[in-house]
Amino acid sequence: MAKRDYYEVLGVNRDASDDDIKKAYRRLAMKWHPDRNPENPKAEEHFKEAKEAYEILSDSQKRGAYDRFGHAGVDPSAAAAGGAGAGFGGAGFGDIFGDIFGEIFGGGRGGRSAVYRGADLRYKLEISLEQAAHGFETKIRVPTMAECSTCHGTGAKPGTQPTGCPTCHGAGQVRISQGPFSIAQTCPRCRGAGKVIAQPCAQCAGAGRTKHHKTLQVRIPAGVDEGDRVRLSGEGEAGVNGGPAGDLYVQVHIKAHPVFTRDHDDLHCEMPVSFATAALGGEIEIPTLDGSARIKVPPETQSGKVFRLRDKGIHGVRSQNRGDLYCHVVVETPVSLTERQRELLREFEAISQGDAARHNPRSKSWLDKVRAFFAE
Repeated sequence: MAKRDYYEVLGVNRDASDDDIKKAYRRLAMKWHPDRNPENPKAEEHFKEAKEAYEILSDSQKRGAYDRFGHAGVDPSAAAAGGAGAGFGGAGFGDIFGDIFGEIFGGGRGGRSAVYRGADLRYKLEISLEQAAHGFETKIRVPTMAECSTCHGTGAKPGTQPTGCPTCHGAGQVRISQGPFSIAQTCPRCRGAGKVIAQPCAQCAGAGRTKHHKTLQVRIPAGVDEGDRVRLSGEGEAGVNGGPAGDLYVQVHIKAHPVFTRDHDDLHCEMPVSFATAALGGEIEIPTLDGSARIKVPPETQSGKVFRLRDKGIHGVRSQNRGDLYCHVVVETPVSLTERQRELLREFEAISQGDAARHNPRSKSWLDKVRAFFAE
């Protein structure tokens, strides 16, 4: 089967720079490496195709021959006769192949001797609905890894210093030749650090960092919602080899409220009213996050009716206007009735049934629908 054009394989133009070719190969090698695609039988084929294309185009002489003569100009069989394509392992191929394997298997150029930013941390803070609505300041105690105060991050006993690893000569990696390829692997002696510590620090056991707790002041802005995060820059774990510290994210969790439920910036609550108030009307007092308010209940109010109080909700951090409070009416059936109450209710029911269409229109309508259903 005819080979595809090498530029097409890597997805670059014919005038692509060496850096563009290298980036394209790195992307394809990471994508099609067989170890990352164990269930894709075509992955190895794509991987080898990209590797072959990079071998040719990364070498200026081979690339020139390919540009002039196509695949024939770099055919290995022609190399025995003095063709332009003699040999494999174009310039820089061993380096990039080692980098690719390092990224796949956890290594990487320079090993852990490189400078790394510290890890970000997350702290879950549980607050009340009132605190979320109005905002507040609090203190939190956070466990973290910080630079060892004894060795100041070197990992070595005070008065001593780490020395360069004699196996990898401080590179953190060793290269193993396999035929025409050179593969980089993490140094087995220093484990990628590039240095060895003859006398480890007793405080941190050579790690250079120790675990401790720190107390931080946190300001929670008014209007935060469930899952919102407050970032404390530089308050995460300490960096490695002098790298910058990570960040601390304080994630908000709002406790359940005994009265209100929250829906973004709006609040909802149930408003129980007595049977008499619902029938005759009246005025009731309801709580809000800012105090209390009074609502006029019109006569003949039904259970499930919703009253809306504008601007009595929450002003969210990302909102221009304040939310509303929705009060859901729940007509309460009286309990623990006295004999006199029962007598009055029986008399009331008898009067109501005398003109059900007028006094109980919903019940009358429902019964009519039931009768029509069974009559079909």
